[in-house]
Amino acid sequence: MKGDFTQKGKEAMERFKMESANEVGVNLKQGYNGDLTARQAGSIGGMMVKKMIDAYKMQ
Repeated sequence: MKGDFTQKGKEAMERFKMESANEVGVNLKQGYNGDLTARQAGSIGGMMVKKMIDAYKMQ
């Protein structure tokens, strides 16, 4: 049962990452994305953090 929750969490985070990348205009591929610049990768992570903080504040 634990593995099922872990897999669902990974899938949810992957969707969240893809959604955030789309919002900042970075095209991600499924799998390896080593061709991204540090700026592109940082903008995705920054958007994810911003959305998590906004969601927390809405609680």
